[in-house]
Amino acid sequence: MSERAAEFERALHGTGPQPPERTGSRLDDAWQRWMADPRLRRLWDWGGPAAVLVIAAATRLIGLEHPQQIVFDETYYVKDAYALAHLGYEARWPDDANAAFAAGAPDTYYTTGSFIAHPPLGKWIIAAGMAAFGTDSAFGWRVGVAVVGILLVGLTMLVARHLFTSTTMVVVAGALLAIDGNAIVMSRVSLLDTPVAFFALLGAYFALLDRAWASRRLDAWLGHRAGQGRPTHWGPVLWWRPWLLAASLAFGSAASVKWNGFFFLAVFGIYTVVSDAFLRRRAGIELWGTGTVLRQGPVSFVLLVPLALVVYVASWWGWFASDGGYYRHWIEQQGGEAWTGALAWVPHALQNWWHYQVSIYNFNAGLQAHHDYMSNPLTWLFLVRPTSMHYENLGDGVAEAILEIANPLIWWGATAALGYLCVRIVLRLRAGRPVWPEAFILTGVAAGYLPWLAYLSRTVFQFYTIAFEPYLVLGLTMALAAVAGPRTDVERRRLAGLTTVGVYLALVALLSLFFLPLWTGMPMPVWFLQLHYWFRSWI
Repeated sequence: MSERAAEFERALHGTGPQPPERTGSRLDDAWQRWMADPRLRRLWDWGGPAAVLVIAAATRLIGLEHPQQIVFDETYYVKDAYALAHLGYEARWPDDANAAFAAGAPDTYYTTGSFIAHPPLGKWIIAAGMAAFGTDSAFGWRVGVAVVGILLVGLTMLVARHLFTSTTMVVVAGALLAIDGNAIVMSRVSLLDTPVAFFALLGAYFALLDRAWASRRLDAWLGHRAGQGRPTHWGPVLWWRPWLLAASLAFGSAASVKWNGFFFLAVFGIYTVVSDAFLRRRAGIELWGTGTVLRQGPVSFVLLVPLALVVYVASWWGWFASDGGYYRHWIEQQGGEAWTGALAWVPHALQNWWHYQVSIYNFNAGLQAHHDYMSNPLTWLFLVRPTSMHYENLGDGVAEAILEIANPLIWWGATAALGYLCVRIVLRLRAGRPVWPEAFILTGVAAGYLPWLAYLSRTVFQFYTIAFEPYLVLGLTMALAAVAGPRTDVERRRLAGLTTVGVYLALVALLSLFFLPLWTGMPMPVWFLQLHYWFRSWI
């Protein structure tokens, strides 16, 4: 058979060499052309995140003054913030204070100190909003937390930029948080959990920057030692770590809002030590584990923990500077026992303050009062029992409500993504590939979630999850990127991935529009309101 006949035979039966299958998609080709234009590239890199912030601001600020009444636990934090700004400490209020406050007559507080369950910083944020916009409208007492909620979206995008480097992933992560109901509601009511989430994520971001800083310093140290012919078995002790000090300030601020901020301090402190160990191992330091634990670890503790405690104590400056705070003169006027022996030198103000802290701890640790909307932490990732912040029947078949419920597609998708991240870490470790982005995300979830599993019988609520929601959306973003696949995938695989992700994000956006009235307290027909209660436990 001639060579030409053989080629014809192979082509006829498909046995010859096949042309390579096309990779990517037409969308990828168009996108690469657009991004090749520096002006369009800059517009996307800056305009995409800016558009997300506009959406976040709109969902958090529009109609913020409604309802013009104190809702849910605003009854504690709004009034505490107002008294704090005027007296320097939280004070007691008369029984009808909520109505008077909502009517624009907030000056009904007493001067007697009131026992509080949480530190002052979050209430100072609420007070700042009232100082700027007044108390005639609920906008004034909510705008402080709302601004923090907007900043939380921006900070999430900063973290995403450091983790992923892709502007598209940055925009997706920010948009998921910007349009999610849990984040929206917790930015529109004056509770303390959104400031905790912000300061905790800020500390985590600084821990990421510290990792990069430590890596560069380690490489420089090794190069210097090698040039001098000196040993490197133990590795360096890095004292100057400015980003770790910044993380300490941020975590101390988180704890100064609510004590669960200390969970983030502890967990990310461990993360820093483990990260240092892996960096030293990668660099080829012989005693990478021992050197980290025995030498760098104690130094990192000194850099991270004491400053955070100083920030926490400083957040109580109003209590120290005034005379009427709860337990302010516990020893002098309330029959408290002063310390003796080696601690007798401690000023009574500090002893009184310490007694107050112990009382706060005992209250929080033992809180087991029944509440209709309390939820078990084991159910948080499955969105079983959201919190009703407000409900009012307006008559004529119309009602308004504020239900703190996440977008179900975002929340359940993020929960599934946690499993994906765990599997991904195992596979990448086996392949000897880096896992630090996945480890960072899971560390954040662990810091915000796992400690609550020790308090299964305590009175807790679904909205506590806002403290770790940014890490959930970061994990979901990473999972969506895996579904979409890289541009180097064959065309049919890439098209299937892009279509799946596109349809999912479109459904997420539509579902957020559907739930938006329930997140913002818009009046609506009762029948339409009932369409949002998919399960009895949501009512």
